[in-house]
Amino acid sequence: MSKKILFTGGGSAGHVTVNMALIPKFTELGWNIAYMGSKKGIEAELIQPFDNVEYYGISTGKLRRYLNIENFKDPFRIIKGVFEAYSLIRKIKPDVVFSKGGFVSVPVVIGAKLNHVPIVIHESDITPGLANRIALPLATKVCVTFPETLNELKSDKAIYVGSIIRDDLRSGDTAKGLSFLTFTSSKPVMLIMGGSLGSKRINGIVRGNLDHLLTQFQIVHICGKNQIDPSIEREGYQQYEYLHDELTDVIAAAHIVVTRAGSNSIFEFLALHKPMLLIPLSRAASRGDQILNAHSFRKAGYAEVLEEETLTDESFIDAVELLTSRRDEIAQNMANYNGENTINQVMEMIQNTATSKTRKS
Repeated sequence: MSKKILFTGGGSAGHVTVNMALIPKFTELGWNIAYMGSKKGIEAELIQPFDNVEYYGISTGKLRRYLNIENFKDPFRIIKGVFEAYSLIRKIKPDVVFSKGGFVSVPVVIGAKLNHVPIVIHESDITPGLANRIALPLATKVCVTFPETLNELKSDKAIYVGSIIRDDLRSGDTAKGLSFLTFTSSKPVMLIMGGSLGSKRINGIVRGNLDHLLTQFQIVHICGKNQIDPSIEREGYQQYEYLHDELTDVIAAAHIVVTRAGSNSIFEFLALHKPMLLIPLSRAASRGDQILNAHSFRKAGYAEVLEEETLTDESFIDAVELLTSRRDEIAQNMANYNGENTINQVMEMIQNTATSKTRKS
């Protein structure tokens, strides 16, 4: 009988991309695959192309760290989601649950634990998010991306594995990327990404300095939903809300990247040897995880870092110039990084966890 795995994770693209990397691998192994997320979240959209994955939407609240009227409603949504997840998991009968985190994963992990289904969690950042902190006591195993996280968790459940990278990212074609962008090979390409929702601050800084930047670069600007500025039409500058099928070719064509410091994205750029200028979310707008990610990468020689609190036109241009001058050195540091076995290690852990559940049954 085929084994069955239930994936969960959502709220942002970063909480889905690891699952998207693993799903084709388990498909090849002949596993039955299900996904549980929110009813209208980004995860429902991103998982839709996988024809063999049955998607289950549940009620969910958001685990906010700030005062908001919705905070009073969300506990009831989460409780409702736990009951829904528990009932659905009883019906699905997975051998194992793999959780990438995000607020939607909390009801699923609780529902799985109540059904005695083993749970493997993946934590991308140096410090675990609130959802994974809640889920940690319920988990069978916890995969971590940064070795520093082992000191943070101090748990024998935690295992350092590194970052999981989608196979399709490595198949990008530089010539196709340049053709899609209508760029030439005579000037380097700067890729700007502010995360799946975009960054108004980064978008504004880039657009305010286009005259200077375009003297040195061709620029592809992935600016986020509803953040395209239709008034800007410049030769050598292309802007998009988001890219799907074309993204791998566009990344292949890029020489440097300006981005936030979400773990999944920066490890993807590391695997592809793309020198980065990281502008992490400030502590005022986050729990500070991106700042820790960024400084870990700078210490390893993979990136330059510009704190959002010090982000000005002048500091941005200076940081771009510094990154440009160190591009070859950083690319060489990246070439010495070896993370290609991570996905096989995580798959083996999931398979062993599922097998141990079968034995106990």
